[in-house]
Amino acid sequence: RLSNRVQARASEVDAIVPVPLHRSRLRRRGYNQALELARPIARLLHRPLNLGIERVRPTPPQTSMPLDERRRNVRNAFAASSSFEGLNVAIVDDVMTSGATAQAVAACLRQAGARNVEVWVVARA
Repeated sequence: RLSNRVQARASEVDAIVPVPLHRSRLRRRGYNQALELARPIARLLHRPLNLGIERVRPTPPQTSMPLDERRRNVRNAFAASSSFEGLNVAIVDDVMTSGATAQAVAACLRQAGARNVEVWVVARA
C-alpha cells in the first residue's frame, strides 16, 4: 500500500524513474532494488515507468564516504537516453542518506528537460 502522501502527489507526476545501477553492479547483484520498488508504484499510480536515465560509469559504494566525496563520486555518473522535456518526474530509490545520488539524477533529468523533479524514497538514513 502506498502512503497517502505519494497517492496525493500522483496526479502531479508524469513519469516514475528508478535510480539506475551501472550494468556491472546490476550483473553482480542480479536486480535493481529501485526498479523493483518503482514498478509496482508506477502500476498502482497508473503512471509510466521511464527507464531513460542510465548510470554511465561505475561508482564505488558510498556508505563510508563523507558528503563531499559522495557528491564527487556521482558527478557525471548519469546520462539521459531519452527526453524528459516538460515532464514532472518522480525519482524512486530505496534509501537516501546524503542525497548526493538523488541530486545527481535530478540534475541529469533537468538537463534532459524535466520541468519538476521529486524524490521518493522508502527510507532515510
